[in-house]
Amino acid sequence: MTISFGTFSKLTAGLMIAAMVASCGNKEQVKTSAPATTASAAKATEPIVFVNSDSLVSNYNYFKDIKTRLEAKSKKAQQDLSSKGTAFQREVADYQQKAQGMSADERASTEQRLARKQQELEAFNQNASSALANESAGENEKLYDKVAEYLKAYAKEKGYKMVLTYSKSNPSLLFADESLDVTTEVVKGLNDKYAKDKK
Repeated sequence: MTISFGTFSKLTAGLMIAAMVASCGNKEQVKTSAPATTASAAKATEPIVFVNSDSLVSNYNYFKDIKTRLEAKSKKAQQDLSSKGTAFQREVADYQQKAQGMSADERASTEQRLARKQQELEAFNQNASSALANESAGENEKLYDKVAEYLKAYAKEKGYKMVLTYSKSNPSLLFADESLDVTTEVVKGLNDKYAKDKK
């Protein structure tokens, strides 16, 4: 009887990363080079602007805190699974060494017990992965709501009619003048608000 531990590590990390990426794009930062004065002048007269979600995600402190917390939970779950798995494999090895000296009933009883333990280990793996995926999805929803709520107020204050989003991993916005990029200003506002909310 054997069990693989690599699956849990890849699955939990994959679930967390996939959930974050689906909501906000990846962490690659696309830099803009428009001078601040030109950008400010253009933004004051343009009804449509955009936010680079790659830069937003990599610079928004709330997202960084979520990522750190979920990574810590994933690491702990992996350590727990690894510990349980190591103990289980020791029991299997011990049984294999002693099997020849056991009666048929003892072997059957031990094999049934080990089979139950393996099922419990697999259930632990699945439950931990599901719990992490659910928490990640919930955090992504909160993240989306925070950004959307802030942008709604921000657009109203600045007189923008629309705020688009750009991500290198999902480029639905193929081109926009760099003077329309309000990412830096939005990230600063989000971080300021988050800092106040934490107090």
